[in-house]
Amino acid sequence: MFEKIENIRHTVLMANFSLDIVSEYDKAEMNNVFDQTKREIDSRYDFKNTPANIDWHGDKTGIVIVGNGEWQIDAIIDIFRKKLAARNQSQKVLDVSQDPVEANLKVTKTVPFKQGLDQDKAKQVTKTIRDAFPKLKPQIQGDAVRVSSSSKDDLQAVMQLLRSKDFDFPLNFTNFR
Repeated sequence: MFEKIENIRHTVLMANFSLDIVSEYDKAEMNNVFDQTKREIDSRYDFKNTPANIDWHGDKTGIVIVGNGEWQIDAIIDIFRKKLAARNQSQKVLDVSQDPVEANLKVTKTVPFKQGLDQDKAKQVTKTIRDAFPKLKPQIQGDAVRVSSSSKDDLQAVMQLLRSKDFDFPLNFTNFR
């Protein structure tokens, strides 16, 4: 009987904790940032009587910015970034790599939002975790990385490590249990 109790106690002490590392953005916050940016564009004096505008791209998977020139496009992106920062959202969600298109005395730039961890990004994350914490077991599961440990402190240390690294994509931590 004591052996059975000891086995149960050992099982309870070896509880496994895990967390998922994902790359996604909060759609409600993006709506708020978009609305605030649009209001600021409408109220700014230097944008009056110009084609300066911001609109959704596709099914709210990015933004389309219209302006007089690249300087106006950059100004609107700066406004959007400031609104993101004010709402504690990562600016790494913006993919500004696409070139602007000039036509009809207007410049248009599409800025999609980055979402999801592809295989290369997931491998970067798992390699970083394995190098710093060889005892932990990061596993790639679709577009997320699950990290398992017997200690919550280890998982919090992983979160700290990944926040300190400068990846070119946003990271979020979910299902911490």
